Amino acid sequence: MARIVSLGSALQDIYLIDHDDLVATPVNKGSIYSDILVGSKVDIDKISYEIGGGGINSAISFARHGHEVIFMGNIAHDPAGEAVISILDRENIDSSYISFLGRKSTGTSVILLDERSGERTILTYRGASAQFGNFNEQDLDLIQPDWLYVTSLKGDYDTLERFFKKAKEIGARIMFNPGGKELKDRKRLVELLQYVDILNLNQSEAKAIVPGVNLSELISHLRIYSETVIITAGPMGGVASSGDETYRFGIYEDKKVKDATGAGDAFGSGFLAHLASGKSFEKSLVFASANSTSVITKIGANKGILTGKEHLHLMPIQKI
Repeated sequence: MARIVSLGSALQDIYLIDHDDLVATPVNKGSIYSDILVGSKVDIDKISYEIGGGGINSAISFARHGHEVIFMGNIAHDPAGEAVISILDRENIDSSYISFLGRKSTGTSVILLDERSGERTILTYRGASAQFGNFNEQDLDLIQPDWLYVTSLKGDYDTLERFFKKAKEIGARIMFNPGGKELKDRKRLVELLQYVDILNLNQSEAKAIVPGVNLSELISHLRIYSETVIITAGPMGGVASSGDETYRFGIYEDKKVKDATGAGDAFGSGFLAHLASGKSFEKSLVFASANSTSVITKIGANKGILTGKEHLHLMPIQKI
């Protein structure tokens, strides 16, 4: 088993679930909830309180695999923060490197979920989870992780650079799943990729970094910057390349989406959880797809996360 630091956000997710008022109506290239009028009162069928955030979701994937996991993120001394600590304790995740910020509340998302279609709209207050500059990369000297897993730090390139350089200095490997704020500064992102061992992106994110129309072109260009690259393309599967191995893969199962929140986190962290357990590149891709598929069948970003002990059936995957 490996020692993994998960650096990222922690949020309380409050789901408002309905079957008739949250109906998506197509408008131009998107859709809106047309049955909700400003000033009206809407009766909701269900409410569910969950814990999410990229750092938390990923930490749970690693812990359920049996890895030693340390979570780094910011919360506050409030009920949502207590809920974050509770789930970390339940999942046997080290919370001793969490920071409690004053004058901020724990990040919170309100998720409007159409129970019939799985369509959702997320209203997010980042709060304490919006900053990371208070973390000290010297803590990695004490922790001595095998892996540093980083989701979006909301464009905080100074913190990213500090932690990436320290990780390399102590011999830790890095898997990175950048977010929208990081992608806005392509120049700095490309400079950071020299430290990244595994880069995980979706297709639109890949297009924001390198030229290319199809997945083969995108991954060929990204391999210049990182040893291992994984690009996902939703229901179309994706492509992954490492060393002399390149795979095209489909989805694990065509399941009805109950809630897509956390599907990307489940894929990326599921891949590393399996790989760090000594599994092959190909098997880790299969597990990542299965983990993501399982997550979308439950409400909550991490309820469906697998343990790695499940029997997995074959899925469309081809070495190219």
